[in-house]
Amino acid sequence: MDRLVVIGRDELPRKVVLGAGESLRLTVVVPQGVSADIDFTAELTGPGADLDLAGVFVPAGSDTVRIRTLVRHLSGSCRSNQLFRGVADGQSQVSFNGLIYVQRDAQKTEAYQSCNTLLLNEGARVETDPQLEIYADDVVCSHGAAIGYLSEDELFYMRSRGIPFEQARRLQILSFLSPVLSRLPEEYYSLIAF
Repeated sequence: MDRLVVIGRDELPRKVVLGAGESLRLTVVVPQGVSADIDFTAELTGPGADLDLAGVFVPAGSDTVRIRTLVRHLSGSCRSNQLFRGVADGQSQVSFNGLIYVQRDAQKTEAYQSCNTLLLNEGARVETDPQLEIYADDVVCSHGAAIGYLSEDELFYMRSRGIPFEQARRLQILSFLSPVLSRLPEEYYSLIAF
């Protein structure tokens, strides 16, 4: 199943359970101007269950975005992937807290988690806390987070080729967000204003 949720317009389920062979490809969009408190749990309870979760957030002003995810691998031979990308501007605040839990008998689990954020100024704040709790020994799992600023070298390169500063900045932001934006129909790009 493929599902797109726009926070402030659509309801995000708090919990999903995926049984044997079931899959969910869920994309979450937190538009600019929307504060959000996302609390999402997924339980993979049967072999072959597959969760592909992605999210994009673009808080500005005094927006606050809190994302908490819990993915519980309760059966073997399941796969999950979490990918979050965001851009924080103004005095916005973002927190990401994600936990991948792998039960003792959930062998052959594959689970990945990543949250990367660009700060567009020094007033924005981002905290990330990706976590793994693994009790099985035959798994492939990883997690990571990165927070940084736009690349001055890339901006300089584009500007030296005649691209105006604002357009170069926008291109760099779009490139950074593209792994999640590529999952959206083009008409949703207007929700990601910056």
